[in-house]
Amino acid sequence: MKDFDTDRFRYDGDKAFKIKKAPTKVDDLYEDDEHYEALLRQQAADIDKWQERMYATNRYGLLTIFQALDAAGKDGTIQNVFTGTNPTGVQVYSFKRPTEQELDHDFLWRSWRELPARGNIGIFNRSYYEEVLVTKVHPEILTESQRLPDKTTDDLDKLFKHRYEAICNMETFLYRNGFSTVKFYLHVSKKEQADRLIARIEDPEKNWKFEEGDVKEREFWDDYQDAYEQCINATATDKAPWYIIPADDKKNMRLLVGRIIIDELKKLHISDPEPDEDRFKALQKLIPIIKAQ
Repeated sequence: MKDFDTDRFRYDGDKAFKIKKAPTKVDDLYEDDEHYEALLRQQAADIDKWQERMYATNRYGLLTIFQALDAAGKDGTIQNVFTGTNPTGVQVYSFKRPTEQELDHDFLWRSWRELPARGNIGIFNRSYYEEVLVTKVHPEILTESQRLPDKTTDDLDKLFKHRYEAICNMETFLYRNGFSTVKFYLHVSKKEQADRLIARIEDPEKNWKFEEGDVKEREFWDDYQDAYEQCINATATDKAPWYIIPADDKKNMRLLVGRIIIDELKKLHISDPEPDEDRFKALQKLIPIIKAQ
């Protein structure tokens, strides 16, 4: 892959994130489609290798979170980046609107249930961050359907401040217990989103991807931009960084995400199991027994 610095997309709280300054497109990281496919295959092989090492070590896990506006490419990115990874070592969960059961608990409860086991990569397609993004743009969700205690919603600024703190505490707790969290915001431009939504309408085979509500939500574009900026600034930490990924070119986006995941896996204290000579010799004695069976 061409030389490029993923740190430019990383936010860990050391600098303020300004969403208007974040690019939605960068120079191509690939020469042509064939080169892109080759790079993607190599990344998939590397992710699979490092996940296998993490599984063998059985001390660590990795949680990857994908957040974005509609049509930014979350599903395709997850599918392409993790194709080739052993499915037994990957757990994918897509968060929809909270169920009745989930509404009877705190806003983080349903996320705790879906966290990856040690040795595994967890993938959240949307996440608990919806509860400080969608609810910030549509506070009526909090006041009308979330069954919060009386007076909790009287001061929404305070409510969101407490939710940001709860999220940071959760991610810190996970890190201390061997689970790193890496968060991706797939940053698509308003024009590119429009083109993709129209493409879904014009292609009958893609109509199933289109939801009429997506058009309504575009009216709140600026509100969502503000909500993401505030959220990222409040929850970006060194142990659970945000990566703001330019999403107007899907190929670039996938290569960046793949590279970052590999880099994050490499930061864990994982390696191939050390050969045990005594065990190796003991196992050799089982070969004739197996052959004789």
